[in-house]
Amino acid sequence: MEEENAEPLTQKIAAATTTPTFQSKTEQTHMGIGVQKSMHGSRRRVQRCRRERRSSRELELKQIKEVVSTARDDDEKNEARCVGKEEEEEDEREEIEKKIEALQRIVPGGEVLGVDKLFDETAGYIVALQYQIKTLKALQCFFDKLEKEKTKLGG
Repeated sequence: MEEENAEPLTQKIAAATTTPTFQSKTEQTHMGIGVQKSMHGSRRRVQRCRRERRSSRELELKQIKEVVSTARDDDEKNEARCVGKEEEEEDEREEIEKKIEALQRIVPGGEVLGVDKLFDETAGYIVALQYQIKTLKALQCFFDKLEKEKTKLGG
């Protein structure tokens, strides 16, 4: 009896501890659908990720294009400003040259002088003219006094 009881007990233990190597058709079908569903879901996720990556790349490219176009616009504006500045500087140079030529004509002997010497001579010439003005004013005062005395003396 023990042998009869032992045999079914060992079978029960073996059945409980062994893992099936093959699944039944219903389990395979059920597992297949689950696998297909999960694969289909993962495909969707992969496609969504690809779309997100694609849209983020497109957004990055768009931003880069905007930065590049802004940089180009800034470069063009700066270039226009530089051209404008160059024109202004050229106009200023021409104006300065005209003033230097006028100064060379005013200062005696200025036509043969360089710019540095011209400015030195101009400063000296201005001082000389100021002394001449003072001298002329003093002479005018002297002659005015002489005339007043003349009229007083009857002359």
